[in-house]
Amino acid sequence: KKETGVKVNYQGIGSGGGIRQVTERTVDFGGSDKMLSPKELEKRKLYQFPAVIGSIVVVYNLPGVGDGELRLSNKTACDLFMGKVKYWDDPEIKKDNPNVKLPHQRVTVVHRSEGSGTTWNFTYWLSSICSEWKDKVGFGKAVQWPTGIGAKGNAGVTNYVRQTPGSVGYVEYAYKVQNKLSSAVLKTKSGKWVEPSEETFKEAASKAKWSKSNHFYLEGNLILQDGDRSWPLTAATMILLPSDRKERNRLVINFFDWSFRNGDGIAVSLGYV
Repeated sequence: KKETGVKVNYQGIGSGGGIRQVTERTVDFGGSDKMLSPKELEKRKLYQFPAVIGSIVVVYNLPGVGDGELRLSNKTACDLFMGKVKYWDDPEIKKDNPNVKLPHQRVTVVHRSEGSGTTWNFTYWLSSICSEWKDKVGFGKAVQWPTGIGAKGNAGVTNYVRQTPGSVGYVEYAYKVQNKLSSAVLKTKSGKWVEPSEETFKEAASKAKWSKSNHFYLEGNLILQDGDRSWPLTAATMILLPSDRKERNRLVINFFDWSFRNGDGIAVSLGYV
């Protein structure tokens, strides 16, 4: 506001709310971690472009197990969120973590309770790595979770995991960093173990095939990009604009133009690329 005189009021209400409110024209722009297809954009009379690259991490609260000390294979991650692995010292988890002291503690799955782009991307990943998940649950902004407790927003999932020993959930990387949560090492598309970091998010982002002609739409966002160092749960946050509001859009575009020129450092400090 100091630089441009334009005041921006932003609320993190989840992608479902962002899509709904910009469609109803109650806001000047919406944010969504779920990309909208060109067909959907046409129906809602919206434009779309990517603002920042973020990522999703699997976070856990396991006494005695620190950040980055837990490895979760695709099968194990799937079985955890399916509710099939019930205790943390299950042989399936132990197999990939022979030197980790895993407690005999019940697993509590924490997921989003509202429509969420983070959920869309996370369940798209699970559907891609696990045929059972794809057949029984599928992907979307909201799904019928086989197990677990719902919490509102990334903040709600963060707080629940932080307060509940034995819990596991998924949040945007920024929330992990700001709240000092522990997150798991996962497998890349090529089957290599990889940790979440600015470098591995950039690696995934560098593989994106962006095109303005289709509103930068990628069917699976940046989930499971090629490369041995690409974080598998990388996702772009999209900005949604009404296509019929030239004057208001000019203000929004000026804001994002200013953001792109001045915001890289801020984005990185918050855990985005």
